[in-house]
Order: sequence, then structure tokens, then C-alpha cells
Amino acid sequence: MDPTAIFILMTIGLVALFFLGVPIYIAFLICNLLGLVMMIGLDGIGLFTNSIITTATFNSLLTLPFFILMGDILYRSSAVDTLVKASDTLVGRIRGRHYFLSIVVSTILATLAGSAMASAAMLCRTIYPALKSGGYNRSMSLGVIMGGACLAPIIPPSVLAIIIATIAQVSIADMFMAGIIPGLLIGGLFVAYICVRVWINPQLAPANDDYVKPSSGQVLRALFQLLPFSIVILVVTGSIVLGVATPSESAIIATLCALMVAAFYRRLSLSMIIDSLKSTASITGMIMAIIVSSQLFSQLLAFSGTGSAIQQFVTSLDLSYGVMLFLLMAIPFVICMFLDEVAAMLILIPIYMPILAAYEFPSVWFWTLFLINMSLGAIAPPIGYVLFVMKGVLRDVTMMDLFKASIPYVLLFILAMFIMGAFPELVLIAVN
Repeated sequence: MDPTAIFILMTIGLVALFFLGVPIYIAFLICNLLGLVMMIGLDGIGLFTNSIITTATFNSLLTLPFFILMGDILYRSSAVDTLVKASDTLVGRIRGRHYFLSIVVSTILATLAGSAMASAAMLCRTIYPALKSGGYNRSMSLGVIMGGACLAPIIPPSVLAIIIATIAQVSIADMFMAGIIPGLLIGGLFVAYICVRVWINPQLAPANDDYVKPSSGQVLRALFQLLPFSIVILVVTGSIVLGVATPSESAIIATLCALMVAAFYRRLSLSMIIDSLKSTASITGMIMAIIVSSQLFSQLLAFSGTGSAIQQFVTSLDLSYGVMLFLLMAIPFVICMFLDEVAAMLILIPIYMPILAAYEFPSVWFWTLFLINMSLGAIAPPIGYVLFVMKGVLRDVTMMDLFKASIPYVLLFILAMFIMGAFPELVLIAVN
């Protein structure tokens, strides 16, 4: 059988397995191995072995387990509760203050957790009860939580950015740097949206008549409680921005800082460390299996000649730069409405790479937009995984409530992508 036909059948089988509920890494392994044997025969197993060795010995992937471990330690240490209380003290008297508190805490969590699902779960347990009991609008409350949670994959350190950088063969440090301004820009759009909505309809938020201005001592105490988080943020982001440490070195130091934070709040214990290590090993193993499979998928794409065929076909269309960029961003947006974001990402990145070469898109800029697109997929109905995480935590909320609440933030993400597409400097200025 023609190698291109085998590759197409393999891709169709892959999507079918996803829809049947087969775990992503297992589906990839099955289809890759079958495609490999059909194309090359049993001798192709060596290619699979080579992919495993190459991925396992890729030094930049050292960042992955350490950043996962850092986030898990901070989560299990219950330090997030202290973060919320301290931030609440510092947010002044303003209508809808808990909406703004959600965005502030989400932004800080993004620099600590790097996972939209983890951020969403933590925000649902810490901030949503205050929004609910305080008489805030339910739809707005759900929206600020899901929108804020999706800042985590964009603002460094981001697990998703590490995976994309590894598969797309770009610098992890550059991907981290490129995510800073876009993350802050999107957070700023959220704040602007909340201000406008509350100004137009003050009934969306209570008047805060029970607000008590904190004393100077309370403010100083809150700043002291935020100090450990500030140190972790400085270590993670500051060391990379200043060029003091590589992402791998930063991740190791940040993990040690997370242990110090847990000890500072008197939550550090041997059982907590063991549980964090077990969770990190499980998540890292799954992600490594996915990356191995994606590397093999890329090799089969090249071996079958499909990559060159895609590049020639796209070039023959003679589409303008802007139209091609729009199409490349629209495809994952639509796919993520029906397919898991990680699965869509692992299929599309190898296919997109030859197209990027043909159109000469700046790699870091394009993959940062792609990262934002994948983050958007986390809240895009009907199967955004953040929506399902929130449904699992908030028993009194329906999926229709979550779908309705997600729409404004999906539109804000799209607006941000148009802005960054029109002004690449917003992404690349931190890199250069």
C-alpha cells in the first residue's frame, strides 16, 4: 500500500480511537506502531526505539517533571488558601471586587501551577464559594474562574508550552518568554470586560456595603504572606528573563522554593512529598509517552512523503500570509470543539511544521498563538476539559450554565489572538 494512504488511514484510526475514549497516549502508540509496521515492516521497530531514546535523553525535558512537582507541592500544601486571603486583603473597595480578585489570583496561580485544570479546581474550591455567598452573578462568577484558569498554560511556567516547544523543536526558554505579555494582555482584557459589564449592569455584583478597609498591620501581614509566592515567581520567571538560569535550572530551584513555601506555611510533611512524587511520576510518564508517540508520528509523516505533499499543496494554493494564518488558527479552534486539545495538538503540530517552513512564519510567534488557541480549547464548548473539571467540583452547576458562561471569554481569547496576530511585536518583544 502507498505510504501516504497508510498515513491517512493511520490518522483516521487515531481520531476514531479518540472518540471511542481510548487514552491519548495509548491511541497514539497503537496507530503509530501499526503504521510503522505497514510502511517499513518489523525492522521499523528500531525507529520506534530510537524515538524513545531521543525523547528520554532530551535535556530540555528536565523542566517538565520539576515544574509539575512544584505545582503539586504548592497545591497539596494548601498554600493557595493563604494566597487568596492575602490577595483579598489587598484588593480595595471596588464594585465586583471578588471578580477582580479571581483574575489576580488566577494570574499568580498561572506562574505557579502551569495547568488550567489544576487552576480551575483550586479556584472553584477557594474563590467560587465566596462569589456564591456574596451574591455575585452566577454566570459572571463561573466565567471569571474559567477564563482565569486558562491563563495558566500561557504564562510561564507552562507544561503545555514545554510540550509544544519540544515537538515543534523551538526553544523552551523562548516559548516561556513569549507567553508573558500575551498572558498579561488577556488578563487585562478580562479586567476591562468585567469593568464594562459591572458599569452597565451594577446588579451583577453586590455593593460591598460590608467591606472593611484593612488596617496597616493587616496590609503588611498580607504582603508578608505573599512574599514566598513572590520569591517563587522571581525564581521561575525572573531567572529566565535575566538569563541567569536555563529553564531546567529554574525548574529545579523553583521546586526547592516550593518545598520552602510549604515549610513556611507549616504544611510540609514526608507523606505530602511522597504523594507529590507519585503524582508527578504518573503525569510525567503519560506526557513522555505522548511526546514519544508524537515524535514517531512526525517521522512517519516525513517517511511517507505526506509532509512534502502537504507543503507542496499549500504552496500551490497561493494564499496570502494573513489568510493562511487565519486558516491555521481556525482549524484547531474547530477541532478542539470535538476533540481533546492535547490530541488535536499532537496531530496538528507535525502537519503544520512543513507549512510554517513554506510561509516563513516566525516560529516562536506562531507557536505562541497556537498555544493560546489550545488554551482557548480548554473552555470552548462542548468538550473543553476545564468545563468538565468545574462541573466535577461544583455539583450545583449544570453544563449549560458553564457553556453560557464560557462564551464571553472565548470571544475575548479570539480578540487577543487577532491583536497578537496583527502585532507580532507583542509576542516577540520579550524574546528579542
